[in-house]
Amino acid sequence: MRMRRNLLRARLDAGQPTVGTHILSAWPTLVELIGHSGQYDYVEFTAEYAPFTMHDLDNLGRSFELMNMAGMIKIEQTQYTHQAMRAIGSGFQSVLFADIRSVEDAKLAVDAVRAETTMARGARGRGRLGVGMRRDVGTVRHGGTPAYVDALNEVVIAIMVEKKSCVDDLEAILSVPGIDMVQFGASDYSMSIGKTGQYGHPDVLAAETRTIKTALRMGLHPRVELRDPSQAGRYLKMGVKHFCIGWDVRILADWWDGKGAEMRDLLKAQKGKAKAQPKARPKAKAKGRGNYA
Repeated sequence: MRMRRNLLRARLDAGQPTVGTHILSAWPTLVELIGHSGQYDYVEFTAEYAPFTMHDLDNLGRSFELMNMAGMIKIEQTQYTHQAMRAIGSGFQSVLFADIRSVEDAKLAVDAVRAETTMARGARGRGRLGVGMRRDVGTVRHGGTPAYVDALNEVVIAIMVEKKSCVDDLEAILSVPGIDMVQFGASDYSMSIGKTGQYGHPDVLAAETRTIKTALRMGLHPRVELRDPSQAGRYLKMGVKHFCIGWDVRILADWWDGKGAEMRDLLKAQKGKAKAQPKARPKAKAKGRGNYA
């Protein structure tokens, strides 16, 4: 059996840039809309923040295949093994692990993705996944084949560098075999150093720069999240080639905030015009004969 080609892995291995976008909604039609644009290599389902069911993961997996795109899932620490296993089985081909604090955490992330077998290629780590009856292997048709092990070896592993302890031990953490992509998280990092919300603080910017430069030096792929492409210039100069832009909820919130205010302003302007108009004078009564029955 030939497993579905991992398009994100192919682009990384070829040294090509990638563009992704985020969704928090598990509605598969959003993946179709994104796919029809022809502008994105993958969609990240930011499951760390979103409600979803196992059925949602299967349906998202189908939508990735329909649109010939890669799917990434972002998961938080207490769910590494379970959610990574179920997402990969549903058709996701990349996992972004949040809350990495130590070398042990990074090893747990890799273990949650790779097969537990001596067939696993050393450069990409050996994990703890066994054989499953899930979508990725045709449910009952091709489980336990060498192609399944190869597909797990191809899953793209990304980690969040967003805690002070992770930045402090960055080189050792990024040396864990199997890690492919690295993303700095300014929100969590600023909180972890007692400067919550100060994303532009020199200490936060220095940690971000260190993360990106270290990843590049170690042959890994730094990825940057952006609200808008206009923010990419600084990172392009540093050599970053991988970006994930926009969130469905942020796009909607921006539109509702902006367009709602615009509509309110139009209504206020209309009301002002109505007040400014002079009142019509009452018509004078006609002189002459009165009314006769």
